[in-house]
Amino acid sequence: MSDSAEALYKMSDVELLTAYAEARRQFVEKKFARDTQRARLAWIRAKMFTSSSGGVTERNMAIEVSEEIARKGQEVREMTRDLDLLKVEVDIIASIIRFRGAPAPPGVHSEEASEGDSGYDGERAASD
Repeated sequence: MSDSAEALYKMSDVELLTAYAEARRQFVEKKFARDTQRARLAWIRAKMFTSSSGGVTERNMAIEVSEEIARKGQEVREMTRDLDLLKVEVDIIASIIRFRGAPAPPGVHSEEASEGDSGYDGERAASD
């Protein structure tokens, strides 16, 4: 996609909504791929931990120095960067839609709550 903000603003409503739908579709696809890779990385780490010998510290050290784990971790970081860039495009298109006077498209903020890995949002909501 990668249209400039000016080009997006000059698009007709139909073209803009089509661009928004396409950007959202790409975002969801990339997010699924990234989350799948994260899960695979966690599975590999767990498998390495259970199959190695020694204490917890030795096992964790073996995992940390593993070249395979480092390579896969880098792939996940690169996927996260690409996902963040695509999220910016989705947000820009949603902003342009709002500037034109239309309400925000549904689902604009739904990913922000699910991005955190700490689970802090769930704990905070439960305490409110």
